[in-house]
Amino acid sequence: MARLALLSVSDKTGLIDFARQLVEKFEFDLISSGGTANALKDAGLPVTKVSDYTGSPEILGGRVKTLHPRIHGGILARRDVPQDLADLEANQIRPIDLVVVNLYPFEQTIAKEGVTLPEAIEQIDIGGPAMIRASAKNFQHLTVLSNPAQYDAYLQELQQQGGEVSFEFRLARAREAFEHTAGYDRAIATYLTHQSPVEAEAHTSPLPTQFELSGQQLQSLRYGENPHQPAAWYQTGAVASGWAAATKLQGKELSYNNLVDLEAARRIIAEFPDTPAATIIKHNNPCGVGLGNSLSEAYEKAFNADSVSAFGGIVALNQPIDASTATALTKTFLECVVAPGCEPEAQEILAAKSKVRVLTLPDLAAGPENTVKVIAGGFLVQASDDVVENASQWQVVTDKQPTPEQLEELLFAWKVCKHVKSNAIVVTRDRTTLGVGAGQMNRVGSVKIALEQAGEKSSGATLASDGFFPFDDSVRTAAAAGIVAIVQPGGSLRDQDSIKAANELGLVMVLTGIRHFLH
Repeated sequence: MARLALLSVSDKTGLIDFARQLVEKFEFDLISSGGTANALKDAGLPVTKVSDYTGSPEILGGRVKTLHPRIHGGILARRDVPQDLADLEANQIRPIDLVVVNLYPFEQTIAKEGVTLPEAIEQIDIGGPAMIRASAKNFQHLTVLSNPAQYDAYLQELQQQGGEVSFEFRLARAREAFEHTAGYDRAIATYLTHQSPVEAEAHTSPLPTQFELSGQQLQSLRYGENPHQPAAWYQTGAVASGWAAATKLQGKELSYNNLVDLEAARRIIAEFPDTPAATIIKHNNPCGVGLGNSLSEAYEKAFNADSVSAFGGIVALNQPIDASTATALTKTFLECVVAPGCEPEAQEILAAKSKVRVLTLPDLAAGPENTVKVIAGGFLVQASDDVVENASQWQVVTDKQPTPEQLEELLFAWKVCKHVKSNAIVVTRDRTTLGVGAGQMNRVGSVKIALEQAGEKSSGATLASDGFFPFDDSVRTAAAAGIVAIVQPGGSLRDQDSIKAANELGLVMVLTGIRHFLH
């Protein structure tokens, strides 16, 4: 008797050629449902509709098609269990040897602008996951294919195994099938969580009690942070977004460290949507950030902020690359450049540096809602630190009041400081970083590094601190270097000591009430 294949797919890529080879080369009978059956019939292939095979019509507008004992009995029957075979015979059920199913495009649907809840609900597949899971469970007796990319490998397996399918192949496809349905269910649960604002507000934490993270491998990376660490890049969701949606115009493949630094650069540049801005990242910290009247001016300011560290850096720009900026970018060695776009003339200029990775990502502002850190035995999840800074809500705590110009400079320094590893200190003037003290174990150490880097330029500059000052020593050190205004979150039991020192030294001090630790 010919073998039986069940085909029911939403994504019909490669379906007709695959089905034709099943029928003509390997003598399969085909049963199918809905649009898949129509596509096979239109291609001139012999196919039995599921409703004809089961004797039950499709009902509820097609919601119920394959949920039937003749389908699931044929899938779940164990060929080495006599009672299962007897049940098949008694109920006139043929065993199914191949199940080819992929699911309704739920994630593609919810990615569309303005999609409604009812529209999303209709794209939740029921029969498909049931067949995939049943087939994967019974992989010892049949094969399940849940992705068109698996078709060629299955045909090669049949060819090489004399019409049979090896245990190893069936097991691998079963694992992939369960990964597929798990990711599908995760996407649905995540979407429905966002549709429940009342429930979310009723909980102390906006995070779900069960948090799942899954992804499809987008690229195997050469290595991780170091050559001895294997690494890969995964895409979350069926619809490419974020860096998975970026276009690489030129350059070598992206590395693990490139991607980590690009994300750090994206987070900073997202702080400045309105004014031409540039940032240069090294080892996940900004070595230069600048705003300008033009993009090229912003880049030059960021580069000159620390031209030594900029060598081999990662550059992010908040406007499409123009010819002037492209020319400046070619004057030093850079690992990566990302911008919302790149003008044709600029692309020609950058091509002279063919090894530089140049990417375009139209939406540099869109980032993850949560951040995840893995620890032994689990992981930690927190909401991303994407609070919109509002200087009008800050508190001036010194006798000396900031001028409007100083307040703008303090806001710039504060936005940059938010993205520097703690303990973080940033010194700025003229919307340009002059010194960055990052990742020190004590705050006064970061102050000294930032001021030393700024040198004489610190005279008349502003200083931002991501955390409060536990003592007044940092304030006094800053004043001695010529700093005239300080922004910090406040919250120390000794805030008054720092405020008193600032008043004594004639400084402006502003408290934001928000801390920005970054570890």
